[in-house]
Amino acid sequence: MDTTQELAAFLRARRELLDPHDFGLPPRRQARRTPGLRREEVAELAGVSTDYIVRLEQGRGPRPSAHVVEALAGALRLAPDERAYLFDLAQQRPTHADRPATTAAPPLARLVADLSPLPAMLLNHRYDILAWNDEMTRLLLDFDTLPPPRRNAMWLCLTHPEIRERYVDRERVVRDGIAHLRAAWAAHPEDRALTGLIAELTARDEEFARLWSERDIKVNGRGRKLLRHPEVGELAVHFDVLTPLQDPDQRLLIYRAADEESRAAWDRLYTR
Repeated sequence: MDTTQELAAFLRARRELLDPHDFGLPPRRQARRTPGLRREEVAELAGVSTDYIVRLEQGRGPRPSAHVVEALAGALRLAPDERAYLFDLAQQRPTHADRPATTAAPPLARLVADLSPLPAMLLNHRYDILAWNDEMTRLLLDFDTLPPPRRNAMWLCLTHPEIRERYVDRERVVRDGIAHLRAAWAAHPEDRALTGLIAELTARDEEFARLWSERDIKVNGRGRKLLRHPEVGELAVHFDVLTPLQDPDQRLLIYRAADEESRAAWDRLYTR
């Protein structure tokens, strides 16, 4: 995992996704043999030299300044999550001095328990599960039965038979998780445990390797999932992810029933 080479690949991938017609660029006499914008067109939009873009895309250029990263993000029309990813790859976004969280902050662990009857759990940036309440156990899995190194939401979604069957739209859940994990890797390139997790999943899981290579970047703070529970059938849940100000590496995940039918299934599950 090399951030310089990933920066090069990300710039190439995003450049090739752009439609020249969307930029009102003058027609060129020479036909386009590859999709997207040409390097010289990105250079013109960003206000840098074509040679500089070539060197960046070949992984041999100097680390771009924050000003240049901002110009490249604008030229490539990056979404907010993609822009943050580019800043992280260029090591131009301020990083937290704190080490990645490996245990739940005690006040947050108490909050997870206090959120009952809503299912809740606490994760770090690499999706390690640090704390959970009984309702989350009933909804997904008894995490106490797993060895601590395997209490990782991404690893479970890809490899654990019970969790693999729990998500109706599993590929979307995996795709979103990988997009988050890629953003987390760029923000924490020094995290060897995260790099090791990505290497392990890439080597052992073809689905992960395929989706990781697509370089999607997206961080979902809320959304909807459809679950398939062995006791009560299908139920839809809304989820929210909250980041505590004093513990920015820890994320609080909370589930709620998404509709009346799901609420009825929810009640049956938690009154048994």
